[in-house]
Amino acid sequence: MKKILEAIKEISPFRFFMLTVAGAVNAFGITLFLMPVKLYDSGISGTSMLLAQVTPEALSLSVFLIVLNIPLFLYGLKKQGLSFTVSAIYTVAVYSMMSWLITDVLPIDVSIASPLAGTDLLLCALFGGVISGVGSGLAIRFGGAMDGMEVMAVIFAKRLGLSVGTFVMVYNVILYIICGAVIHSWILPLYSIVTYGAALKTVDYIVDGLQREKAAMIITACPDKIKKELMAQFGCGMTLIKAVGGYSGEERTVLYFVVNRFQVMKMKDIVQKIDPLAYITLTEVADIFSVNQDKT
Repeated sequence: MKKILEAIKEISPFRFFMLTVAGAVNAFGITLFLMPVKLYDSGISGTSMLLAQVTPEALSLSVFLIVLNIPLFLYGLKKQGLSFTVSAIYTVAVYSMMSWLITDVLPIDVSIASPLAGTDLLLCALFGGVISGVGSGLAIRFGGAMDGMEVMAVIFAKRLGLSVGTFVMVYNVILYIICGAVIHSWILPLYSIVTYGAALKTVDYIVDGLQREKAAMIITACPDKIKKELMAQFGCGMTLIKAVGGYSGEERTVLYFVVNRFQVMKMKDIVQKIDPLAYITLTEVADIFSVNQDKT
């Protein structure tokens, strides 16, 4: 109990607030767009939706979210850490509570159609996926999770020779096949794949940002001139790495430099003007931060 209290104290009020928002947003997308037209979310959330449909009414989505997710988070406690586990359980609890409020307490009819998109399956799939993706993305960005399947993927994917993304995808494909077999129709599971795709892309945007930076590695024989010009033009620093040409055996310098996508062409022009023989590689940078920055 003492360790749990210490883990809770490590989580800032702002982080708790954002995890609360994440759970509420996810519940909004699921209950107002997916559940009314019987589309399925991915992972444990989708499994909970299927079980809620085929079991007595007392066993609602909120119940299955708690029953299925919490054991998975606790199972992953050793690998993920107590702070993450507390954050994830809290987020799922908010998601579960808000789902219950929307479906059973608030005067909103979600029994046969979406209050906002009606029975249009494509609109429900897209908006439900995007909105639930925002919730899941916020949960991940602020140190929690919305679905215990992601934790299982981290633990078991490598043992099975799969990537985390592939593990989750395989689970979801199996889930949608089971859904189709249970309801004797493939239309809703197929639309659910649209939901999954929209949610997956939205999570990427929320976690990594709408505009990814570019990391340039510039291999040149004129490092000082290029460094001086790039720093003068862009007003930021860079890292210099000594290197040796594998073919020529001559000494070279690698300049590691981060720019945004609007600065790439200008950077290329500067480098090629100073050293036409320079070699440039570009890679996407998902996030940039200092190890000394304040933790949220």
